[in-house]
Amino acid sequence: MKSLKVSFATNQSWTDDLDTCSNTGIGFSINQVYREDGQPQNEHCYEDCSCHKKFKHNSYWYAIYDGHEGGKIAKFCLDRMTAELCFAQLNDELTDDAIKEVLRQAFISMEREYMESIGSLLAERTSLTEDINGLTSLEACQKFPEALEKLKYINFELSSGTACAVALIFNNKLYVANVGNCRVLLCQTDENNVLKVVQLSVDHDLKNEDELLRLSQIGIDVNSLKNRPYLGNQSNTRCLGNYLVKGGYKEFEDLSSAIQEPVTAEPDIHGGFSLDESCKFLLMMSSGLLEVIEEAVKTDQINKYIAHCVVEQFREQTTLTGVAQAVVDKIVRLHHDCYMSNPSTLKKREDITLMLRNFNFPLHSDTRYSTFDSIISNSLSHPYSDQQTIVNSMNSMNNISSTSSSEPTNNQHQNGLDPDQKIKAYVDFVEFKISLDKAQREGRCPASLENS
Repeated sequence: MKSLKVSFATNQSWTDDLDTCSNTGIGFSINQVYREDGQPQNEHCYEDCSCHKKFKHNSYWYAIYDGHEGGKIAKFCLDRMTAELCFAQLNDELTDDAIKEVLRQAFISMEREYMESIGSLLAERTSLTEDINGLTSLEACQKFPEALEKLKYINFELSSGTACAVALIFNNKLYVANVGNCRVLLCQTDENNVLKVVQLSVDHDLKNEDELLRLSQIGIDVNSLKNRPYLGNQSNTRCLGNYLVKGGYKEFEDLSSAIQEPVTAEPDIHGGFSLDESCKFLLMMSSGLLEVIEEAVKTDQINKYIAHCVVEQFREQTTLTGVAQAVVDKIVRLHHDCYMSNPSTLKKREDITLMLRNFNFPLHSDTRYSTFDSIISNSLSHPYSDQQTIVNSMNSMNNISSTSSSEPTNNQHQNGLDPDQKIKAYVDFVEFKISLDKAQREGRCPASLENS
């Protein structure tokens, strides 16, 4: 791959001129500190970044970056990794493993270049540390106040990092890679046209048993970590950037016993998943969305809840950005309502970004929507539990009972009859009959419907 140097000094990048994917919508909300007077207040600058690009070889690139301790590293990664994939020699002869290696190298190359870019900061940090070495905190404050302030600023810069989730579509196949806790969900229908949600990313945090095992194998006492929200100075066990928990990990008590860097930039990568008519839409999100749902909705079925919210907005909105933004706005309102009802429980929320890549799910204005409406409503009403492991599908949701949300509005409708005392038609079964006939011909019709 070609290498491209990206500067922190500008907010502009040549990648801004790349074509964008028109089948994508993005919703976002800036972090919020809740105040008793109700006035809005941000705790820090917006630290998320995202992109949805179309490359010249008819491939598509999507990325979500969830930065912490400043947004510069997220922007650095956004530009750098987009450049890596744009210049990558993708061709029809590449195997799935070869394409996954392209993604892996994009992560590794970016991480290496970032660490090279902070060399001057590391040198200055070493010099300042030597000046105050051996002094008590009080003595250092008295003798070198400016040095301490400078060291504080440098440590903040060096602790800047980001979680990241990316998706590449090439030759109509989907490849996903991530570090940290950004999440990727694929919503698709099964053979019975019932919507299911598949998580394609891995949550790299202290709830992940595989990550705890990895940490234990390099000498860390994971039992002491299980009730902690942080590993070193962050919640993720993998990230891009954040030198302090990598090269400087010996300075943290909970990491000092490790025999190698405990926080890694090595991504989990999966693919390629063939994109056929069953694939309806792809969701990519920063962890802020997941945290807000967990706190406000009190559910352990977060993936299902997000998918349900998206489908609801497909019924109402006429643009994909409208869908994504409406979902974010709804969840933000719920979180704020929780604070208003019990201010002692919630104090703030983080940045939120939700990216929606549509494949063939109809918007409200699409005439195809009526075909999906009852199918999707019923499938999402069936309970199932989220799965944290890679590409573990949700329950198959068989034996779903059809329900109607309509209410009788007058006495004529209460007995199911129209004004002429005839049964009022409320569902057009034409599309269903066509689908049923096709399923019977192909031998995939459920036994309960064989004689329909």
